[in-house]
Amino acid sequence: MKLKRKFFYIILSVFFYGCFPNSEIDKNKYQHYVGYIDQEKALLKSEYVLCDKENIKLTYNGAAAYAFKGTKKRFRDSILSKYNHTLYQDSGYVSFRFLVNCEGEAGWFEIVEMNLDLQEVDLNDKMVEELLKLTSEKQNWNKLGYRKDEKFDYYMYILYRIENGQITEILP
Repeated sequence: MKLKRKFFYIILSVFFYGCFPNSEIDKNKYQHYVGYIDQEKALLKSEYVLCDKENIKLTYNGAAAYAFKGTKKRFRDSILSKYNHTLYQDSGYVSFRFLVNCEGEAGWFEIVEMNLDLQEVDLNDKMVEELLKLTSEKQNWNKLGYRKDEKFDYYMYILYRIENGQITEILP
């Protein structure tokens, strides 16, 4: 029995050594974590303050279930009722990646505009600005925390599919 146990520990040690190699990460090449939003390039950052920029939680879909104030349907209904689709003819996707701080304020937006074939293009600037304004409204976003007395900053994204100026889908 002792031999089997020793053999098990040896195999386990080799497995973990292979999973966690003792290599250094090149901090010059990889200065930031995956999903980092560059503060210098981000939009809506001037009056925006993170509570703890070293400890941002819930990347992407992790926040989606809890981030919308009310429900996603409420968010969608609000956007669709305010968005003036008659002014635009563009088709494509507008993707917003951003942070919501512990006060429920959205900021540090990063925008990607694509055509329906997912190739980066420039869509109508006024349309993108209108979507940015609507998406960033504080009434859309919850303050999140694991406990009632704790609030944290979190990542979020919104992707609009637009056909001939009309929003046809909002993800997530």
